[in-house]
Amino acid sequence: MQLPNILKIHPFIQKLQWVADPVDYMENAAQQYPDIFTGKIIGFGDTVVFVNHPKAIQEILTNDRKKFIAVGDKNRIVEALIGERSLFLMEGISHKQKRQLVMPAFHGDRMPAYAQQICSLCTKFFTQLPLNQHFLAHNLTQEITLQVILQVVLGLNEGEKLQQLKYLLPQMLDLFRSPMTSSLFFFSFLQKDLGPWSPWGKFLRDRERIDELIYAEIAERRQQLDPGRSDILSMLISAQDDTGQSMTDQELRDQLMTLMLAGYETTATAIAWGLYWIHQKPLVCEKLLKELDTLGDSPDPMSIYRLPYLTAVCNETLRIHPVIMFCFPRVVQEPVELLGHPLQPGAVLLPSVYLTHQREDLYPQPKEFQPERFLERQFSPYEFLPFGGGVRRCLGEALAIFQMKLILATALSHYEFALVDRRPEQPQRRGFTLAPAGGVKMVITGRHVRQESLVNMTTAPVS
Repeated sequence: MQLPNILKIHPFIQKLQWVADPVDYMENAAQQYPDIFTGKIIGFGDTVVFVNHPKAIQEILTNDRKKFIAVGDKNRIVEALIGERSLFLMEGISHKQKRQLVMPAFHGDRMPAYAQQICSLCTKFFTQLPLNQHFLAHNLTQEITLQVILQVVLGLNEGEKLQQLKYLLPQMLDLFRSPMTSSLFFFSFLQKDLGPWSPWGKFLRDRERIDELIYAEIAERRQQLDPGRSDILSMLISAQDDTGQSMTDQELRDQLMTLMLAGYETTATAIAWGLYWIHQKPLVCEKLLKELDTLGDSPDPMSIYRLPYLTAVCNETLRIHPVIMFCFPRVVQEPVELLGHPLQPGAVLLPSVYLTHQREDLYPQPKEFQPERFLERQFSPYEFLPFGGGVRRCLGEALAIFQMKLILATALSHYEFALVDRRPEQPQRRGFTLAPAGGVKMVITGRHVRQESLVNMTTAPVS
């Protein structure tokens, strides 16, 4: 099969580079072939065509189900984590039907119902941190977003199941905290159950315990249906497709695992990157605090959500360090031409979010953190796509952005932070995401005092 701009590096070396340092792999390839190139990687089939030109990405995403199709089979690498009935692995009409069942739970109109939970949990966790003591922002944001997801998705506010899942889910994912341990997913010969002390054996046993808890909660919820509950599990149990069919227990389990694992880990990483960049750039921090101070002591969550500079900071964070490096892979269905290159049916295309966000022609000085670029220009869905695009755009986008804004705003409005290490944080593979390698080591130096409060204190009459 004729493919565009094939990299000349030995396939095995490419696969090792892709697992160990995907950013370096993609950037080196893009230096040779800026818009489109063919690589030999692992995870989506042996040969993949990386695409990062906005016009080509638009062509791919606007022709979903026609010239190009999202084939769930190309995501089999994540089946061990989320299950075979996950939306990630479905395709065609079954994917469309199940997506329609899940979508209402993540509609933007539902976000205000989750606001109090998010702000309360954020305040609770930051209040527990002592002053002038180092902590890893990534670890803390993981704890916060995990608790949010367990409450919003499963409806667990207290009890033994909540405590066990708070322990087991991070423990299971922590197995893939580095490029080396992440290789368990990419190389099937490493997936050997050699007992509970072997990495894969421990993963399987953790997953089994998590499954037991989830299936037990599903069974209890089916027996005690409460129309007044607003959590996503309750909504999914009640949901029916066009034929009147509800989800099976396995389908519910797999969707819940998908939502929980994708929802908390990715959002936590994005918030940690946000804290890093805000405090790495003093002028950004100063400007953001001035904007937050205009809302007073008890701001309405939707007022926070609509703040323009906070929105720009979040967008720039997701631009410079997209948590997910690529869109859902697409497979060519008929002979087509892309950027002047002929492609035959069966070719696998991977729209690269990371490389698109690093294009100099779209984002001048792409390595610089500049939120103002999102105030000065409106980017198209094919130029800025941190949540993918087309029919496979991330369902949890609204909840992720809502959490990111509220948690950053709540933390910064109450406390003053400082980075412990001023050296640049580097992105590192953590499973299928790009997380800060050092975890963003920070310290709380004091409580934040609103500027308006300072003015009032200095102008108040002395009695």
